[in-house]
Amino acid sequence: MAAGAALRNRMLAAPAGLRRACARTAGPMLGLATGLTLSLACHPAVATTIKIAGGNAAGGGGEFTLKTQVLVIMTLLGLLPVLVLMMTCFTRFVIVLSLLRQALGLQQGLPNRLVTGIALILTILVMRPIGVQVYDEALKPYDDEKITLSQALRVAEAPISRFMLAQTSKSALAQIAQLSGETAVTKPEDHSFPVKLAAFTLSELKTAFQIGCMLFIPFLVIDLVVSSVLMAMGMMMLSPLVISLPLKLLLFVLVDGWTLTVNTLVSSVRGVGG
Repeated sequence: MAAGAALRNRMLAAPAGLRRACARTAGPMLGLATGLTLSLACHPAVATTIKIAGGNAAGGGGEFTLKTQVLVIMTLLGLLPVLVLMMTCFTRFVIVLSLLRQALGLQQGLPNRLVTGIALILTILVMRPIGVQVYDEALKPYDDEKITLSQALRVAEAPISRFMLAQTSKSALAQIAQLSGETAVTKPEDHSFPVKLAAFTLSELKTAFQIGCMLFIPFLVIDLVVSSVLMAMGMMMLSPLVISLPLKLLLFVLVDGWTLTVNTLVSSVRGVGG
């Protein structure tokens, strides 16, 4: 307890400029994380729970208490890893990088943590404008008590829904809407949040496989050529991977493969920054 008090005293004694700089840096990322979490609360079931919790003793439907707000927010924050996977372009990035590792034959050379870390860094880079928008329009006004939590939920959901719809194919959205019974909806924005989320996930998987296939083809050609040459030379006991791996790495380095891959991934994301 004494150590915690000393830490708080040191934080309070820090220069005001340093605290403001830390706030500016952490604000957009906190806005994105909170916006993703709050967007889940737009689900009708969660919204009903919030409305019930918001009832006061007189039977009204006012804002719920601070303790209930903290409980709801902390519960939703526990779902943050799932939200990062399902509501951002992280799924696309990690699948493409995994397929690239498979094409290069570097299953042991590029560990899963490294692939996940690269995908997470690219996700933060791409999603930062969305986080800034959520922080400025929803989280900061709510923290300043200018809007209610229900208003913050609606404001935070809007930019994330626009981002997801920009990546979602019409066929996937129509199929999910038909399965959920929302065929009467005319505009994509009018679909419920779970429908948009499911369609976005399917579209991300499709896009990731398309990009991964394009990256896979050149290395597949090298494997076929090496295998054919070894078969023609009668060297069937020699693994083609021993010969093809250096050739694939050489080709990847000569064409600046990492830069091309990152540019392809980032440029494939639409609807960011607007």
